[in-house]
Amino acid sequence: MSFSGLLQLGFSTVIFLLAATAAKQWGLAPSLGKILLTLALYSLGNLIMLRLIREFGMSVSFSLSAVIQLVSVNVVALVFFGERVNALQATGIVLAIAAVALITLGPYLQGR
Repeated sequence: MSFSGLLQLGFSTVIFLLAATAAKQWGLAPSLGKILLTLALYSLGNLIMLRLIREFGMSVSFSLSAVIQLVSVNVVALVFFGERVNALQATGIVLAIAAVALITLGPYLQGR
């Protein structure tokens, strides 16, 4: 992945984190402005993802984005919103991260 691609992936992750935070805020106190902001941020994040798909392919782009967002959103939810997960949920999160990492890195680890 090129440096430009990594920057775009990082930027889309920040946009999706802002969108998730706006969605949480809407969930706490619904308003038209919050839902419009949430939709605009998710739309912007997906437009960036379209560029990544064109450059790196769908499987790599979405897999990397999924694992980065999974980790990032959980950090935000746990640290900033004080949410908690039980041991079974935490195990599921760790397994999901491992699964996406194996899907993403599998071809490279096998020498393809």
